[in-house]
Amino acid sequence: MAHDIDAIVQTLRTFSSKWREPIVTEISKIERNPYKVLISTIISLRTKDDVTRSASERLYKLADNPHAMLEIKAGDIEKAIYPAGFYKNKAKTILEVSWTIIDTYDGRVPDDIDELLKMKGVGRKTANLVLTLGYGLPGICVDTHVHRISNRFGYVSTKNPNDTEFALREKLPKEYWIEYNDLLVSFGQNLCRPISPICTQCPVHDHCMRIGVEIHR
Repeated sequence: MAHDIDAIVQTLRTFSSKWREPIVTEISKIERNPYKVLISTIISLRTKDDVTRSASERLYKLADNPHAMLEIKAGDIEKAIYPAGFYKNKAKTILEVSWTIIDTYDGRVPDDIDELLKMKGVGRKTANLVLTLGYGLPGICVDTHVHRISNRFGYVSTKNPNDTEFALREKLPKEYWIEYNDLLVSFGQNLCRPISPICTQCPVHDHCMRIGVEIHR
């Protein structure tokens, strides 16, 4: 099957307007702040968007920059971001990342993926979100939705999110890099679910090979 990625993106743009954007995207549109993008992404790992949204709001009332964050005790950060998954570990990571930003990068979140990856708790997904949503720079953020759906379409054939990112860098037109994550996350949360996707309502059904789909609605 030949994939018309232009048609897929255009269609998902229309349909995604009906769905709520991912929380980190919401935060970046309120204020393009790389530090908030970084910290909210750390909070969001293995955590639902609604929890991340409220946790981020509570935390930023206490501190919204690395200098202010280091004035807060780990226990207070834990209380602010609870019940985010692994909130105790995330509180420690937030403090360590904030210290690194000040000590190594003069208080500015780096805008280079290799530098971002040097920081504790920052993987490629987080680093790419900082670049794309924090700085508006090219990058492809691949989370579980992007990895799953890109393979389900048959657009790529990869085993893990890292491989998917590099496959998409080779294949996906650069003009779609930044928005691709948002479109597929919203699509994955609402229709193209991991188990029993709602294929009867899928707007890009004709472009999908449904690889790995055993049960659908």
